[in-house]
Amino acid sequence: MDLSHSQSSNLSLGFLTHASSSPAPASNHRSQIVDDSISFQIDSNFRDPSHPVPQIPLQLMESQTGNQKEQNGKGNRESEDEKEEEFRILGHSMCFKRKRDSGDSQSSSSSSLKSSRGSSNDLESRRNAVRAWGNQTLRVADPDVFEILEKEKQRQYKGIELIASENFVCKAVMEALGSHLTNKYSEGYSGARYYGGNQYIDEIETLCCERALAAFGLDSENWGVNVQPYSCTSANFAVYTGLLLPGDRIMGLDTPSGGNSSHGYYLPNGRKVSGASIFFESLAYKVYPQTGYIDFDKLEERALDFRPKILICGGSSYPREWDYSRFRQIADKCGAVLLCDMAQISGLVAAKESVSPFDYCDIVTSTTHKSLRGPRGGIIFYRKGSKPRKRGMLLNQGDGSDRYDFEEKINFAVFPALQGGPHNNHIAALAIALKQVATPEYKAYMQQVKKNAQALASALLRRNCRLVTGGTDNHLLLWDLRTLGLTGKNFEKVCELCHVTLNKVTIFDDNGTITPGGVRIGTPAMTSRGCLEADFETIADFLFRAAQIASSVQREHGKVPKAFLKGLENNKDIIELRTWVESFASQFAMPGFDV
Repeated sequence: MDLSHSQSSNLSLGFLTHASSSPAPASNHRSQIVDDSISFQIDSNFRDPSHPVPQIPLQLMESQTGNQKEQNGKGNRESEDEKEEEFRILGHSMCFKRKRDSGDSQSSSSSSLKSSRGSSNDLESRRNAVRAWGNQTLRVADPDVFEILEKEKQRQYKGIELIASENFVCKAVMEALGSHLTNKYSEGYSGARYYGGNQYIDEIETLCCERALAAFGLDSENWGVNVQPYSCTSANFAVYTGLLLPGDRIMGLDTPSGGNSSHGYYLPNGRKVSGASIFFESLAYKVYPQTGYIDFDKLEERALDFRPKILICGGSSYPREWDYSRFRQIADKCGAVLLCDMAQISGLVAAKESVSPFDYCDIVTSTTHKSLRGPRGGIIFYRKGSKPRKRGMLLNQGDGSDRYDFEEKINFAVFPALQGGPHNNHIAALAIALKQVATPEYKAYMQQVKKNAQALASALLRRNCRLVTGGTDNHLLLWDLRTLGLTGKNFEKVCELCHVTLNKVTIFDDNGTITPGGVRIGTPAMTSRGCLEADFETIADFLFRAAQIASSVQREHGKVPKAFLKGLENNKDIIELRTWVESFASQFAMPGFDV
C-alpha cells in the first residue's frame, strides 16, 4: 500500500478512507485489519493491483525522515531495518513504521545484540543518574542554601540565645529528623493505616507514645496520648475541633497578660487574629496589672457568667506556678473541660521541677521543643477510662460506668479532620528526646535551668531592673523596661545587633493599659550549651549594657523606629558589645554539631 504525498488519506474515528475524486460506491464492503497496536478499516478500492494490501502489521510512530534513503537503497543500517510511510491523522502528520520482511539473518542478529548492549548501557546510565542526584551533599546540590545554613550555624554558635521558646537538640534528634523516615506516608494510626508498608512506622509511633506516658509518669489505663500534631497550636485546635461545635465557648489567659493566641485573641479593635477566635467564641481572663499574678476572683466571676465549654490554663509568658487546683474548682463550677497548655514548662513538669497539671486537668497539650528539648512539634495527652465520682456523691448514687470519651474525638480531629500524614521523622526524633527526658541527667539539666533563671533574675534586680511579679518560679522572666524609658521593640533590636536574641512582650501598666514595654528572657537554650549561674551573671552584664546603649541612642535620635534604627548604624558601642558577646558565646559547645 503506497500512500505518498500526492495521494493522501484521511483517518477519522478509527476509519481510514481513501481520498479519491469520487465517493466510494455504497455497495463496497469494508475489510478489517487488526494488529497489536491499531485497528482500522480499509476501503475495498485499495484491493486493486495498484494498491496491494500490506501483509506486514503496521505500527504508529512519530514522523521519520529515512524513507527516501531506504527507497534508493543508500540508507544507513538504521534505515535498512524499517520503512516509514506518512499519513495525516486529524490534520497531523504521522508515519507508519513496519519491519522489513526479508533481510540478512546475521545482520538482524548483530542488530539485536547491539540493541541489547545499548539497552544495558542505558539502564546503567539511568542508575548512575539516580545515584548522582540522589546522593549529593547539600554543599554540592545547593550551594546557595548551604551557605545560608552555614551562616545560621555561626549565628547560633557565636550568639547568646535567650528566647524562652527555643532550645538546642542533640545530634541523635537531628539524625532522626534528617532520616529516611521522611520518605514514608503514614495516614492513620498504628495498626490502622491507609497505606501499606508501615509496620516499622507503627513500631516507632507506639514506642514514642509509651515513652511520652513514661516521661510524665502516667498510667496507660488512665491516660492516652497523640504524638502526631505538627505544633502545639495544631494540638490545641484539634482539641477544640474534637470536643466543640463551631461557635462554642472557650476561655484562656489574655495574650497581653502572658497567654497564647491559640487560646483565643482579639485585637483592641475587635479583629480576630486567632483561629480559635474565628471558629469559636472566646473570652479572656487577665492578671492583676499591679502584680502580674492571675486574678482568680475575677476569673471565676467571668467564667460563671460566660460558661465556657473549655477552660484553659497555661500560657507563653507567665513566670509563676499555675494553681491547677483553683482552676479545677472553677471548671467544675461552670461545667467546663479543663485544658492545660504546658508548652513552656513541659520539661519542668517532666523533671518534677514544676507542679504537674496531670493531677487536675482533663487534657494536657504541649510543644515538644522549648524546655522539653525535643524536635519542633506538638503532643496531646487526654484522660481515658472511668470518670471519678464527684465529691459528696454517695456510693449508691451516679452511674459509675461514665467514661471519658476524649480519645476517639481527639484522634479523629487530628486525623483525618485537620491533618494528613504524620511527620514520621519528627515522631522518631521525639521518641529519642523522651528517652532522655526520663533520665537523671535530664532532671539535673532542668534543675540547672531554674537555678540559672534565678541567678539572672537576681542579677537584674541588683541593677535596679523591674521584673514582672518580682521574679520567677520557672525558666523565664519578664523584664519591664519602662523604668528605663525603653520599649521592648527597640531594646530587642539593639540586642539582636549585639548577637543576643530575646523577644519583646506587652506589659500591663498600673491602669491596665497595654504597652509593648518589656522583653521575655529564658534560660533553657544557654543551659543546654553548658552555662551555669556565674555565666548568667555575665549575661546580665551584657543585657544591662545593651539597655544603656538603647537609652543613649533613644536620647539622641528619639523613639521613632526609623530614626532609632538610623542611630544604630555603625554604632561603636554596639560593635564593641557584639565582640564581647561573640567571645563569650564561643566558649560553649553547640549541641548537635561541631563548629
